[in-house]
Amino acid sequence: MIKRPPRRNVEDSSSSGALNDLSFLLIIFFIVIAGFNVNKGFLLNLPSKEKPIVVNTNDILKCDLDQNGALFLDGQEIKLEALSKKISDKLKAQPNMTFLLTINPETHYQNVIDVVAAIRKLKVENFSFRMK
Repeated sequence: MIKRPPRRNVEDSSSSGALNDLSFLLIIFFIVIAGFNVNKGFLLNLPSKEKPIVVNTNDILKCDLDQNGALFLDGQEIKLEALSKKISDKLKAQPNMTFLLTINPETHYQNVIDVVAAIRKLKVENFSFRMK
């Protein structure tokens, strides 16, 4: 009588490295193809080089933001609420109005954000800012 050697027990498939490799590759694949929602900050539409925008100087409302966060319109200090009222009044009279904000480089970022948020809330289409 011939004795056969005992069969080896088949290893459990979960202990093999192939399944772990496959799951790792699938995770990498889904991370790569996933669309990430990135905070883009302020979306500004820049004028194209082909069609430059010509702005009438009478349609420009100039405002200065100093280093302490104070707003100045025509050389006089103005609060943000009063500025919003003036802008909405000017928008009714001149729909093509351009708001120009001159920013002191030493001002706090939050002050600039407050002014820009107020301008966006009023739906001013032409908005420009520059540093002193």
